[in-house]
Amino acid sequence: MIEVEVKARIDSFNEIEKKLEAIGAVKAKTEFQEDIYFQSPIVDFAKTDEALRIRTTNNNTFITYKGPKLNRDAKTRKEVEMTIESAEKASDIFAEIGFNPARTVRKNRQYYRYENFEISLDDVEGLPPYMEIEIALENGKDYSEAQDKIFELFGKLGITDGFERTSYMELLENLNNE
Repeated sequence: MIEVEVKARIDSFNEIEKKLEAIGAVKAKTEFQEDIYFQSPIVDFAKTDEALRIRTTNNNTFITYKGPKLNRDAKTRKEVEMTIESAEKASDIFAEIGFNPARTVRKNRQYYRYENFEISLDDVEGLPPYMEIEIALENGKDYSEAQDKIFELFGKLGITDGFERTSYMELLENLNNE
């Protein structure tokens, strides 16, 4: 699967929630997420723009690999994800083969559905409010049209700047380096 995702810093969750409701977006769920990102002993993920994480939510645990970004304007990249039984066991396996935890990112996320978009309002520990809009595509499909539609939806919601192509982990790392 190819994930086309754009995030933007927003001023207020309440303001965006009202705008989402006004266009007919439906709130799907709210959940807490804890993401543990790992460093590879073989490849410098910061240089290759890849990510490997274990995500624990209210109800599930996943391992996710995110490939290098495919373009300049959005976080468009291959994503492979699978449900697992235990974050602790997966972390132990990763440690045994040399993958060490790099950073943990915690957030409360509200999910909305609108047409074929997944929209999330993210309250990330240590960061201001953000909103992400994404579309999942089958491998091989043209992602530039999907990216354009995401930016159109941002415009419809009155968001024309504050876009970020970096992950929350990178944003937190950049704060620590300032």
